[in-house]
Amino acid sequence: MKRDDMELRHDVLSELDWDPRFDSRNIGVAVKNGVVALSGHVGSYAERRAAEEGAQSIAGVTAVANDIIIELGFEAVRTDAEIAEAAVVALKGNISVPANDIKLVVRDGWITLDGQVAMWYQKNAAQNALANLRGVKGIINNITIRAFASAAEVKGKIQDAIRRRAQSDAQNIDVKAADGTVTLEGRVTSWADRQQAEMAAWQAAGVSKVIDNLSVYP
Repeated sequence: MKRDDMELRHDVLSELDWDPRFDSRNIGVAVKNGVVALSGHVGSYAERRAAEEGAQSIAGVTAVANDIIIELGFEAVRTDAEIAEAAVVALKGNISVPANDIKLVVRDGWITLDGQVAMWYQKNAAQNALANLRGVKGIINNITIRAFASAAEVKGKIQDAIRRRAQSDAQNIDVKAADGTVTLEGRVTSWADRQQAEMAAWQAAGVSKVIDNLSVYP
C-alpha cells in the first residue's frame, strides 16, 4: 500500500528527531510523491550524511534530495593541508582500503578521491574512513572499479547471493550484467529485501554501477 506524503514527512521528522547523531532542529523536511527534500544546516559532513541516511531508512521513501548546508564551527575549521594530511593517515589506517591505489585532493574543505580498486566495498570504505574527519565539508568519490569477472560470472554470483539473502523474493528478481553495470528488475515484498538484493549486486567483483529498478509490493 502506497503511503501518502504527509505520513512520510511525519515519519522522516520523527526519525530525524530520534537520531542522536545530529541536531534535527535546524533541518527542514518536504515530501512530494515519495521524494524527500532535506534543507537547513548542520555542523559537519558526518551529520549531513547521517540525516540523509535517516531519511532513506523510512519505508515508502523513493529518493532523497539533500540540500543541507554545512556550517563549520570555529573549532572545526581546518586548512586544506591539514585535512589532506589527516585524510592520508585515515586511509592508510583502514585495512579495507588499498591506500596506495587511491589519490586525494582537498580544496575548500572538499575531498576528491581518485584511483582504482577491485571491489565496491573498498571504494565505499575509503569514503567512510574520511566522513568523520574534522573540517570536511564534502567528499567527491571518483574511485573506479577494475573489471575482472565476465558478465555471466557476475550475474551468477549475484543471483546466488540474492537467493541466500532474500529467499522469498529471489525468483522474482531478474539480474542483467554488462560492462560493470548490473541492472536489477522485478518485484520484492519488502524494502529490506530490495536493499539486500542491491547490496548483493554491489559486492560482486568488477561491479562499478548498480541500477535498481526493483518495485516493492508488500
